[in-house]
Amino acid sequence: MNIKKVGVLGCGLMGSGIAQVAATAGFETVVLEQEQRFLDKGFAGIDKSLSRLVERGVEKGGITAEQKAATLARLKGTTSMKDLADCDIVIEAIIENAVEKRKTYAQLDMIVKKDAIFATNTSSICVAELMTATDRPERFVGLHFFNPVPMMKLVEVVRTIATAPDVFDTAVAFGEKLGKVPVRTVDKPGFIVNRLLVPYLLDAIRAYEEGVGSIADIDESMKLGCGYPMGPFTLLDFVGLDTTYYITHVMYDEFKERRFAAPPLLKRLVLAGWYGRKTGKGFYDYTDPKNPVPGKFV
Repeated sequence: MNIKKVGVLGCGLMGSGIAQVAATAGFETVVLEQEQRFLDKGFAGIDKSLSRLVERGVEKGGITAEQKAATLARLKGTTSMKDLADCDIVIEAIIENAVEKRKTYAQLDMIVKKDAIFATNTSSICVAELMTATDRPERFVGLHFFNPVPMMKLVEVVRTIATAPDVFDTAVAFGEKLGKVPVRTVDKPGFIVNRLLVPYLLDAIRAYEEGVGSIADIDESMKLGCGYPMGPFTLLDFVGLDTTYYITHVMYDEFKERRFAAPPLLKRLVLAGWYGRKTGKGFYDYTDPKNPVPGKFV
């Protein structure tokens, strides 16, 4: 299948990033949101991101002003699902809630042409569960991008037991056309990255709860001892403690293993509304974003 037109559901952090890379790669791209103000905010973020790439310069991996203009010309925002009718692939990046996603897919399935591919950017929800809301199970895949989408090279391409082989191959090739490095995986909780990453992050919290080291010392140990770009607590705050907490529920429900269960401290921080960078407080206090202060919880 030759993909020419891309639809993106949602213009938040992930959706706008996906739309940006699709348009940059030369695809006509339509972004759907519930309200115009969400489109305006998302498109302003895309413009800012592209401007930074222009400032970087082509010789340092950036783009030209002409390329920025061409990318923006390929982008269209809409609040009408009907504008996605002739898309060749539709990538969903809305709220991480199975009920809302299924409701959206059921509506979309009646509007978008039958040979179009549906893809979900979910990081944790069972892809097959979302697939069953449509009448095109063989044309349904997962395309899990990573934040920030324009900078992160990886995309996990997820097949369900019903995904047609040619559709899966098309999704992999599409990921390559976006300039990403696609990895093939199957519809198991956490896919590859979160299946390995989440237990590590949860073990870091347990180590802190058990007095192995301070938040700052554990972060520094993993950065300098393992060469990681950031420590587990910095990463947790970046990803969002609420997001991680949600993923633990999905993975624990599937495997019933302690390593996937949320530690008590993570639960309490989420209940307090301390989700990390996006709320100004998590394992670190971001009152001064350039100098975050580690918390003391035990």
